[in-house]
Amino acid sequence: MFTEERYNIILQELNTKGIVSVTELVELLDASESTIRRDLNSLHNDGMLKKIHGGAISIGDNTSKHDYKVNVRKTLNTEEKHQLAKYAASLIENDDVIYLDAGTTTEAMIDYIQSDRILVVTNGIVHAKKLLEKGVKTFILGGEVKAVTEAIVGSSAVDDLKKYNFSKGFFGTNGVNNKSGYTTPDVNEAMVKREAIKRCMESFILADESKLDEVSFITFANISDSTLITSKTNGNSNYDTKVIGVE
Repeated sequence: MFTEERYNIILQELNTKGIVSVTELVELLDASESTIRRDLNSLHNDGMLKKIHGGAISIGDNTSKHDYKVNVRKTLNTEEKHQLAKYAASLIENDDVIYLDAGTTTEAMIDYIQSDRILVVTNGIVHAKKLLEKGVKTFILGGEVKAVTEAIVGSSAVDDLKKYNFSKGFFGTNGVNNKSGYTTPDVNEAMVKREAIKRCMESFILADESKLDEVSFITFANISDSTLITSKTNGNSNYDTKVIGVE
């Protein structure tokens, strides 16, 4: 297959899905991983897409209405996600009552939790299972199950949240922007995040490089409402909130 043909197929996939992984493209185009990475570098340099670790996202109009399947998101920016997750988990102390938002970065936190005397409430189905396997006292919200993100969302989950108060909460986001704040594509997911943040004494947003300066469809919190945890190299950006840069 000629280079230009691969470029066209890659851009068509991005136009349809909003995000693609190197693994997907290797299979789709029957090309080597090095060829796909070279293609993504070229398209990134030409301003046709935004390359991220493990794949690429569509530039579009910088406003994302996409939500991506868990199995795709787990392949992207994995090293950075685990750096952020490890740091965030170190903030958890004995006797904390924690809210743990659904998402791949917050899920990675569970592997690093050392405190054994905590209580966790989550809307993540996978999160609840992993927490139980770790011996953590766990509550899961009731409500609609969103298949794409494997999260419990909607008004029932919001109502369920109103009986809890949290010492700390850890959240994922699809976008971080000074003007638009923290954003997500789904209104039902935004409702849950918004209510959970209100019920936290301290809230932390974990955002890898692909989320910075991006804007998704629905704002669930203002930029100053939560502490932003991102990598040290990205943490120099001028966000109007406390930023923790993780090495």
